[in-house]
Order: sequence, then C-alpha cells, then structure tokens
Amino acid sequence: MKHRVLLTGGAGYIGSHTYVALVDAGYDVVILDNFSNAAEDVPKRLKDLTGQDTTVVKADVLDRAALDRVFKGHKIDAVIHFAAYKSVAESVRKPLAYMQNNVVGLINLMQAMDDAEVRRLVFSSSATVYGAHAELPIREDAALSYANPYGHSKLICEQIIEETIASDPRWSVGVLRYFNPVGAHPSGLIGEDPAGVPDNLMPYVAKVAAGELPVLSVFGDDYPTPDGTGVRDYIHVFDLAQGHVQSLNALERDGTGHIVNLGTGRGYSVLELIATYARASNRDIPYKIAPRREGDAASSYADPSLAKAVLGFEAQYDLFDMCRTSWVWMQTSTQTAD
Repeated sequence: MKHRVLLTGGAGYIGSHTYVALVDAGYDVVILDNFSNAAEDVPKRLKDLTGQDTTVVKADVLDRAALDRVFKGHKIDAVIHFAAYKSVAESVRKPLAYMQNNVVGLINLMQAMDDAEVRRLVFSSSATVYGAHAELPIREDAALSYANPYGHSKLICEQIIEETIASDPRWSVGVLRYFNPVGAHPSGLIGEDPAGVPDNLMPYVAKVAAGELPVLSVFGDDYPTPDGTGVRDYIHVFDLAQGHVQSLNALERDGTGHIVNLGTGRGYSVLELIATYARASNRDIPYKIAPRREGDAASSYADPSLAKAVLGFEAQYDLFDMCRTSWVWMQTSTQTAD
C-alpha cells in the first residue's frame, strides 16, 4: 500500500517539484495550499506531468480546523511542510506577518499532526539560520544566527521542532537547510513564478533575459571573492526535490530525525551566473553595479557531506542545467501568459 504524504504549500515552486519527485517514487500525495503564491493551474500541470489526478485541498495552515479536516479525511502517513513566506526583503517590511505565517503555521500543523497521531515530518528550513558570518564551507554544526526576520522565523521553527522531539521521542523530523534553489522542471511545465519584481537573483536574470525588466542590479563588486561579486551555492530545484524524497525515506527507514544541508558544495558568483545564463538563453543580460546591501555575506556555500552520508543525497545538475531549465520555463510561462 502506498504511503500518503501531505504536502503543505505543495503548489508552490519547491512544493510542486517535490510533488513530481514523490509521485515518481511511488508515494500518494495530498496537496494543501492557499494559492497565495501559486498559480491556480498548477494542479493541472502536475497532472499533465505525472499522468495522475492531483488531490488538492485549498486551505491555509493558519486555519487549524481546516488542518484537522484534512487529517480526518485522508489517511496521512507523513507531512512535508513548505507552506511559509520566504522573501528576505518582504520579511524586513512585514516581520509580524512572517512570524504569524511561518511560526504559528508550523505550530498549528504540528498540533494537528499530534492529534492525528502523525509524527513524521520533513521541514523546509534555510541556510539563513547560519546568519551572515559562518565559516566556509558551512557545516550543520556551525553556530546558528539570523540577519533578518525570515531567518529568525526559520530558526524559531527549528527550535520548536527540537523542543517537541525532546518532549516526545515518537516524533521523527528531517530538517532540511536549503541553500539557493533555482532552475525548473526540464519539461518547462512548472517553475518559479514570483508575483511582481523578483527578490531572488535567477528569476530576475530570467526576466532581464526575456526583456521584461531592463537591467539587473549587481549589489557590490568589491567583496573578497574572485571577481568581487557575491558567491552563493545554487542548487537545482529538482535536486532539492529529490532530497525531500530521500529525507522521507530515511525517516521511514531509521525512525530517527536528521538536520542536513542541501546544496552542491560549491559557490558561483553573480557574474558567473549572469554569464552562464546569457550562454544558456543566447541573450544579452545588461547589468549595472549597485551598492552592497546590508546583511549580505560575501560568500555562502554548503558542506553537503552529511546529507550524502545520511540521505545518500548528491546534486546532479550543474549551473548550466539550472540556467537552461530556468530559460525553458521562462519561455513556456511567457507563452502561456500570452
């Protein structure tokens, strides 16, 4: 019998790719999403990709009664929790909204899980919990900190999980600290579709390449890096999705939790990414140098060795793959919008 996974935020960018990976791995999946940051046609796209009907509950993790109904109406075996706000810049403007959605949302979910006696959880965390000054490459035992309300909300969530496990060993939780997810499904049917002007680098580069935005601002060119621009560990979203399947498998196999980085283990500079995207799209990408942003680290990249040892995780896609699939998605989504 297939195990059934509840995917909160499952119609979003990372959630939708993880849905495909879970179905490919033989799981039965229920999506819960309020569609505040996901297109309404994503379930249809997922059906086209997988050949299977999608089970979708339109609800919010802040609605405890709705969560209870989902657990009563579906025999859930485990939960993967994506439903959270994720913009660093927006979190600075709206800290209360981030704490309510991300922290209260997790508390509601874990209380509903506990009442339903479902205590296997994969949690979407972030490398922001390391703050801006971690020693490189960043290991899971690095000191934890935060540089913005988004990072603070993720750190609080991790602490809530840690304290819950300490109080009740029946819980089994995989905490996955993402670095910088980019790219799209190779089919071009699903990808990152931020509302308005993107906060993250690659979606912005994609819109400049497509002519939707005139120029890219590169924030700082005087960092102590090979070309002076910031260096980040970019990971293809489908590699990230596979990491969630492997995390779930490990929880089922071992019965114990884990905290691991999901990254490639190498950093790419802003200028490297721009040059690679220009090659993948065959488009010029105009950019200008702007002042540094407060709180930005010069370099940030993972030590992914623990994820390989515990989960068998290893990234398969390189930067060109990330840019190429992003561009396929950009062209497909633009045509669909037209």
